[in-house]
Amino acid sequence: MHNSLESKSIELIYFIVNFGLGSKLIQRAKYHGVSGGTIFLGRGTVNNKILDYLGLSDVRKEIVLMVADSDTVNKSLKNLDEEFKFERPNHGIVFTTSISNILGTRRYKSDNISKERGVENIMYNSITAIVEKGRAEDVIDAATKAGAKGGTIINARGSGIHETSKVFAMEIEPEKEIVMIISKDDKTEAIIASIRKELEMDKPGNGIVFTQDINKTYGLYE
Repeated sequence: MHNSLESKSIELIYFIVNFGLGSKLIQRAKYHGVSGGTIFLGRGTVNNKILDYLGLSDVRKEIVLMVADSDTVNKSLKNLDEEFKFERPNHGIVFTTSISNILGTRRYKSDNISKERGVENIMYNSITAIVEKGRAEDVIDAATKAGAKGGTIINARGSGIHETSKVFAMEIEPEKEIVMIISKDDKTEAIIASIRKELEMDKPGNGIVFTQDINKTYGLYE
């Protein structure tokens, strides 16, 4: 008989919070049943003329990735939302996506993970663009023209001077930047089209863009 965790659907949780909160978030998530996590450093973009004039439009962020079964995600996010007040402006953004397969962890068995979509009616999408260093702002500008509210920029690096990591067979070197954008489903196509046109993504080496359906969200505002 399989462990009950093995038959449950698995979700990847993204937390985008202010710098310094990542470790505390992982600690509290563990208390609520979500163990382990990875923290990335990034910066958020704020479309505000006054902040831009003062040189404060880029805000340091931490992106925390965690994995758990759907039941644990539902319970833990409700508790974490009460503690961290994600519903308040600038208190962070949380969203989840479904995982159809997972390797490298003893807690979950990939052979028994549900492959169903996380939700039937998708309201938001996560758009991820990987581009040359220095072009992340161009991605944000292109996305904003099509209705995006901003995004989070992550500096991507390989594990060593002579090593690289790969995403969809594209090498991620110190010269690459990753841009994460959350969009409403009805705006996603236009945003991707704008990024594709402005950054000439059809030309080899100019980057890649991919989207993920978002199951549930906290802290998103129109």
